Amino acid sequence: MTAEEEKECVDHVIAFKGTTDSGKGIGVSDSSDPKRPSESNTKFAEAPEPTETEYEYVTGVKLWLAAVAVTLVAFLVMLDLSIIVTAIPRITTDFHSLGDVGWYGSAYILSNCALQPSTGKIYSNFGSKITFIAFLSLFEFGSMIGGVAQSSSMFIVGRAIAGLGASGLTNGSLTIIAAIAPMHKRPALMGIIMAIGQFGIVGGPLIGGALTQYVSWRWCFYINLPIGAISAILLSLIHIPDRLDKDRTEKGTVLATLSKLDIGGFVLFAPCAIMFLMTLEWGGTKYPWNSAIIIGLLCGAAGTFISFVVWEYRLGDEAMIPYSMLQRREVWSSCLVTGFFFGNLLTFSYYLPIYFQAVKGVNPAPSGLCILPGIASQILMAVISGVLVGKLGYYLPWIAASGAIVSVASGLVSTFTPRTTTAKWVSYQFLAGIGRGCGMAMPIVAIQNVVPPAQIPVGMSLVAFSQNFGGTLFLTFAQTIFSRSLIDGLKEFAPTVDAQAVIIAGASAIKRVVKPDQVKGVLEAYNLGLNRNFYLAAGASAGTFVFCWGMGWQSVKQKKVVTPEA
Repeated sequence: MTAEEEKECVDHVIAFKGTTDSGKGIGVSDSSDPKRPSESNTKFAEAPEPTETEYEYVTGVKLWLAAVAVTLVAFLVMLDLSIIVTAIPRITTDFHSLGDVGWYGSAYILSNCALQPSTGKIYSNFGSKITFIAFLSLFEFGSMIGGVAQSSSMFIVGRAIAGLGASGLTNGSLTIIAAIAPMHKRPALMGIIMAIGQFGIVGGPLIGGALTQYVSWRWCFYINLPIGAISAILLSLIHIPDRLDKDRTEKGTVLATLSKLDIGGFVLFAPCAIMFLMTLEWGGTKYPWNSAIIIGLLCGAAGTFISFVVWEYRLGDEAMIPYSMLQRREVWSSCLVTGFFFGNLLTFSYYLPIYFQAVKGVNPAPSGLCILPGIASQILMAVISGVLVGKLGYYLPWIAASGAIVSVASGLVSTFTPRTTTAKWVSYQFLAGIGRGCGMAMPIVAIQNVVPPAQIPVGMSLVAFSQNFGGTLFLTFAQTIFSRSLIDGLKEFAPTVDAQAVIIAGASAIKRVVKPDQVKGVLEAYNLGLNRNFYLAAGASAGTFVFCWGMGWQSVKQKKVVTPEA
């Protein structure tokens, strides 16, 4: 090697060493340098996640007022689903519209589910507070029309408008919570919202019956107006930060803004949802399952669904339901878990009161007290699990425990008989409530934990749709199972009873349509149908347990980073 070549090599070595010593190179650092931190003199310091450092959150009294506002609205939405049940007989009497009964509930559900997936894109492009208040105003307007309706047709229109407004309120509540609170505080807040909302579903028939009997059925809808107004005023006074994608929310023409909402996806999805839900509503009741109308609705729903999937795939991340989001295992797993969870929840909510009123012979108002053990334990555990998830970080163990516990509890409830003791029906309900409280908010937390903040509104719209669709699907299954089982039970336990008369009389009027010596057999028939529905509820919880493992073992706690000691 020549002297010049040797000098050049030495220069390269010196340059390389200087790079590593300054910390800018890729070489191995000198561990003997006392100024460099080692593993022994570093510590873990709390630091916010990179995705959250640039966002502001609401704190103090304003945080709790905003949480109260969205919780009240979530309660109203749940209440509106079930309050009409006990008011329908009086409404049909006033309007002479017994043939329209099916549409009183269907108009609300159909309009709700048809628009729900689109609400996520609306929230993403227009901001959370203004969109939420707009949906709340639409819901209130529909409630007002239902309250002042002078004909059956006017009432149905009001229910449809209220359903459109409600379609954006559940996911809107969850989106606002995501905007005002950091990730580790959300599980507790969402647990409170979902648990109090459950009061609406369970207490709806009781509140509706009391208002109808002592005031007027119209107050079943007027009640939404003052509560909704309070929520709107509270939110109007509080700054709600938005989590919009700044690169995709620049001002443009009206057509450019509308194009971001995926109108084509809505045009394809809405008829798909409506035809499928009408199939569930009419199949086996108004029309036989093998009738041309039911088969035609199913084929139409399948065709439009395929077209919708192709359309969404072509649009990619611009779609109403972004393809990149659905590719994430945590997202579709959480949606499935939500559907199964609410299938169990609504089956319990609708048929447990029937057990107490029909089989146990309890009046409607006291039957509400009979289901309090499950509601109280559910609310308590929803708050506790939410707080602990925020402290410990992991939500997967809670939803897995929920699926297992509620499966066992549903199996125990399916052993109810007319002679079941108070200790048993209290303890079994308490166990079921503990299980539901463990997992109620976890699918929501899982999705919010893995998707970018700008996509949270779309994720919440998927959760809300999964709740409604899963609940509707399982209630349809439950209605079919109960009807068939009741007829089978009457043939076995009370063969001389007019089955059609028992069905028309309803759960609370059994003793008025059958002879005293036939009552025992009719109660056994009712009990058989209810037990089989609780088998269905147990199956739904088993589905929760199976699919929850796809939600991922991830933490909601703020990440820890290594920093040198000062």
